[in-house]
Amino acid sequence: MTEQLSIALAQLNPTVGDIDGNAALLRDARKKAAEQGADLVVASELVISGYPPEDLVIRPSFQEACADAVEALAVETSDGGPGLLIGSITVEDGAVYNAAILLDGGKVVTTRLKHDLPNYGVFDEKRVFAAGPLPGPVNFRGVRLGVMICEDMWQSEVAECLEESGAEILVVLNGSPYALDKWDQRLNLAVERVTETRLPMIYVNQVGGQDELVFDGGSFVLNSDRTLRTRCADWYPALQVTHWQRGDDSWSCAEGDAIAPEDSLSSIYSAMMLGLRDYVEKNRFPGVLLGLSGGIDSALTAAVAVDALGPDRVHCVMMPSPYTSQESLDDAAGAAKMLGCRLDEINIGPAMGAFDEMLSPLFGDAPPDTTEENIQARSRGLALMGLSNKTGAMVVSTGNKSEMSVGYATLYGDMCGGFSVLKDVYKMTVFALCRWRNENLPAGARGPDGPVMPERIITKPPSAELKPDQTDQDTLPAYEDLDAILECLIEKDLGVKATTENGFDPELVKRIWRMLLLAEYKRRQAPPGVKITHRSFGRDRRYPITDGFRET
Repeated sequence: MTEQLSIALAQLNPTVGDIDGNAALLRDARKKAAEQGADLVVASELVISGYPPEDLVIRPSFQEACADAVEALAVETSDGGPGLLIGSITVEDGAVYNAAILLDGGKVVTTRLKHDLPNYGVFDEKRVFAAGPLPGPVNFRGVRLGVMICEDMWQSEVAECLEESGAEILVVLNGSPYALDKWDQRLNLAVERVTETRLPMIYVNQVGGQDELVFDGGSFVLNSDRTLRTRCADWYPALQVTHWQRGDDSWSCAEGDAIAPEDSLSSIYSAMMLGLRDYVEKNRFPGVLLGLSGGIDSALTAAVAVDALGPDRVHCVMMPSPYTSQESLDDAAGAAKMLGCRLDEINIGPAMGAFDEMLSPLFGDAPPDTTEENIQARSRGLALMGLSNKTGAMVVSTGNKSEMSVGYATLYGDMCGGFSVLKDVYKMTVFALCRWRNENLPAGARGPDGPVMPERIITKPPSAELKPDQTDQDTLPAYEDLDAILECLIEKDLGVKATTENGFDPELVKRIWRMLLLAEYKRRQAPPGVKITHRSFGRDRRYPITDGFRET
């Protein structure tokens, strides 16, 4: 009977579709685990294909490539080194499954299929996968492992079945994306399963950015008494070898390094940083461009970009109009200097004049309005996209969730770009993050220590500066009120009446609700951005553009 076992938690950063690269990550992890005496290496959900692979999984050529990679890795386990427990797609009787596959002794030992397919929020696995049956344990070198795949842990049914059929250690392969307070949610659910089954648990999550999702890692082990025995760092690949001993009643894991999770502001900043870095690097952009206005949103976006990529890969452009204040020019220059990145200036006055000359015969005697303001924003967007075409650098847009919620943004203007760092960050959180970054250097940041923007950028009233003496509060309510109302309407999905009952002015709530609905067509054309909250725009919140429903 096996009395001891060493299991390595391989917290990796796979890339969707890069099957050879993902297999190489596993080979490297297995080699390092072997050097530390590991018997088994456990990786994350769909690590071979990358997660989430979406409609790639229905392509026969993709299915075949994943199967070939799994077979090649299986053959390599004939060397007497560690076994591999990995996630990949598998096809059985014409159906495609999300699977956990055990490789050992030069062969595929067994496969377990994901039973509980998530179909909410950003997940739509029922669209591409078939659900597997309730699983039994797998036998690895004399130890019965109860293997679950991510969502299988979120309800009690799968864990209960594994416990009843003789599992000794629960092992969960995960592709669990970051959202605020997600660590607490994962841990609480894990504790529930351990309490119900009286079995210890290994939980392996991936790290890295994939389009709008970012995965924070935080892989961990719980003993059967619910004590935390080890926890990998957030945001970084890791290989943690854990040591297990069979006791009279159950297996137990020896104490290892347990790195505490980050606080909320630190985790949000890290999520934005990793999300942007992986989007740029996995898509092979040489760097990024952004408009640096002297305002708080573009200053924070520039700081995240420099921290993610380094100052030499961030090109900022100040694009003044006749309405741009000297204060904004000075603040933009100050932020760029503090960040150490390039700043150029393009005066959009000539573009404004050219558009006025082109359009005035058709505008006739119509007085100036938001049309002329939007032309300014679109002139800036055109300039940035022109630079992007010439240099290959990706444009990063700078709008935040508060403004995108109510349409306070210009299509083909400040909304243009390849990625939006602040897409899921409310304005009041933007203020808090700026203060936090001026006082803290994030782990892994490639930017400078110390403040990264002038204090005046944080304290002055926000303004688009598209007309004389303009502030955001000319059009919008105070951001404290706006964000609180949006929290009810979006995050909590409350209606107008229920939101009003939280103490808000009924007419203001109705106005914000109408603005939120009317801006849906703009948001559909916005670039992707890092998911931070539990209800990000996109697959988390799918409202129709043509929508006749109105609450009174």
